[in-house]
Amino acid sequence: MSATLIAVVVALVLGHMAPSLATSVRQYGWYRDWLRWLDARFPEGSFWRGRWGIAMALAPILLFVALFQLALRDAFFGLAGLIFGVVVLFYAWGPRDLDVDVDAVANAPDPASRRAAAMRLWPEGGMPAVLDGGSLVEAVFRNAQHRWFGVLFWFLLLGPFGALLYRLTAISAEGDAATALPDETREGARHLFATLDWPVAQLMTLSLALVGNFDTVLGAWRDAGGASFDVRRPFLGAVARASVRCELADEAADYDDVGTGVEAGDAGLVPPPTPVPAFSGEVPELRDAMSLVWRSLLVWLAVLALFVIAGWVS
Repeated sequence: MSATLIAVVVALVLGHMAPSLATSVRQYGWYRDWLRWLDARFPEGSFWRGRWGIAMALAPILLFVALFQLALRDAFFGLAGLIFGVVVLFYAWGPRDLDVDVDAVANAPDPASRRAAAMRLWPEGGMPAVLDGGSLVEAVFRNAQHRWFGVLFWFLLLGPFGALLYRLTAISAEGDAATALPDETREGARHLFATLDWPVAQLMTLSLALVGNFDTVLGAWRDAGGASFDVRRPFLGAVARASVRCELADEAADYDDVGTGVEAGDAGLVPPPTPVPAFSGEVPELRDAMSLVWRSLLVWLAVLALFVIAGWVS
């Protein structure tokens, strides 16, 4: 567990300290070429073109990683396994820097630039970017889930095998690689991706409840069907919207208290959050969304650190 924590911290720091290295390393063209090669080799009616055909693409790569992971687990007192874990986690993280992409949207000088920057938060080949505050909040959390938390969760659970499983499944389910797949194969990849995402979304909701307003998060989670075992139910977006709205309302109330010297409770009113038009310079929702994402990530790392400390004590 301590090696896992070290690998996570090193991969995070390295990604932020060396963004050019991350950009040059996190290339998946080889996997897209592999998918196209498989698609060209297998005719209609083959297993490849069925619902679970994506297993043919994932199995050889992940089997190799699993065998390498097992072989290095105890080599050189665990140092080889630690280095392998750092390399794979660093490779599977992202692939783009979420902070940079969100800052580009927030600091865009005009609506056209903001829309172009926001497209980096939407899957390639998907629906066009939407610039209202709520949609941007959902996009931030969706990207945090797919770039950070999903990779981190499966790395914590299964090591390098899990991190690469999540990243390759994400590539198969979204973007250019997904559009090149047969319909049934693509649908199977998307179902697998949704299955891998479901526990991640549940834990992200829990961390949001801990760093934000618990009652607000719980209510939004229930209303959006988070208690259901339907892996396709997109409850995290509703939870994210509710959390950010609550944060903005609290900030507005604090500002009003400072400005007027009257307690909101004494006045009997809590000022509503100020609506933000499609383009108005700064988008406060983005700032609060990224703040919640980072606080949630710190909760995950703190829990992991507690497990490490408990292991040392015992």
